[in-house]
Amino acid sequence: MTSQNQSDRDNFRKERVGVVLSNKMQKTIVVQISRKALHPEYGKVIEKSNKFKVHDEKNDAKIGDRVRIVETRPLSKDKRWRLVEIIGRARANAEADLKETAKAAGAKKS
Repeated sequence: MTSQNQSDRDNFRKERVGVVLSNKMQKTIVVQISRKALHPEYGKVIEKSNKFKVHDEKNDAKIGDRVRIVETRPLSKDKRWRLVEIIGRARANAEADLKETAKAAGAKKS
């Protein structure tokens, strides 16, 4: 395979930016990607989010970090993304903030 073909393949890979929700697994993090979209019927702008399991070879990412991920070949049953870079580090109490936000969202749905 030539370098030309390799660079062509890299151009088709999806890139996303998200926030680390969990780093409890070995070499794996859970990243949440948020985006805004129009509601199909009412046209109101709503926030949609997806969670991805991402391969983190060096276990660098911490909870609350802003990271860039890229699509890759399947690495396991759920992992199809890998960590490219850590864009921004989390504040000292980011883990507590995320837990509090999750509790508030859970209570809001009930």
